[in-house]
Amino acid sequence: MGKLKVTTTKLQDVKIIEPAVFGDKRGFFTETYSDRDFKEAGIDFDFIQDNQSLSAEAGVLRGLHFQRGKAAQTKLIRVVTGAVLDVIVDVRAGSPTYGEWEGYIISESNHRQLLVPRGFAHGFVTLTDNVNFLYKCDNYYNAEDDGGITFMDKDLNINWPIDYDQAITSDKDAKQQTFKEFEQNNPFVYGEI
Repeated sequence: MGKLKVTTTKLQDVKIIEPAVFGDKRGFFTETYSDRDFKEAGIDFDFIQDNQSLSAEAGVLRGLHFQRGKAAQTKLIRVVTGAVLDVIVDVRAGSPTYGEWEGYIISESNHRQLLVPRGFAHGFVTLTDNVNFLYKCDNYYNAEDDGGITFMDKDLNINWPIDYDQAITSDKDAKQQTFKEFEQNNPFVYGEI
């Protein structure tokens, strides 16, 4: 039915995907995922798990998360209601964009999706109330391989649109390691994930 607009980003291997949206006075229709269309666009992953989170209010900050080793995940992210600033950090040692971050507005109105490859730390902050955040994964979640980096890391210097003390976050995310601590045992090597 519809084709995809795929845009590369400054971060190595990260893509913004915009499916065709057909609208009229009733609303809109879009194919959010078609294996055939994605493969034709050069995006060939075997997505095996779908996840959804609801953030009830603006200012919820989740992240920066990743899965280590064989549990590493490629994610295909979209927002069904509301809007987020989605932030990813390339943590693959040897990558041309290692240690760099970018933020992308993903919302119900722009219909964008973000392809986040394995070896990226991922997080987002809600810009509106009632954010339904969905993502496909090409690997199953494994609690033992769960990891993260603090969203407040001074070396990464992420430009969040919220003061740290105003962020609504989990105890786990408030206590994540720094990027320098992560680098001491970095499990990701570019080209080997």
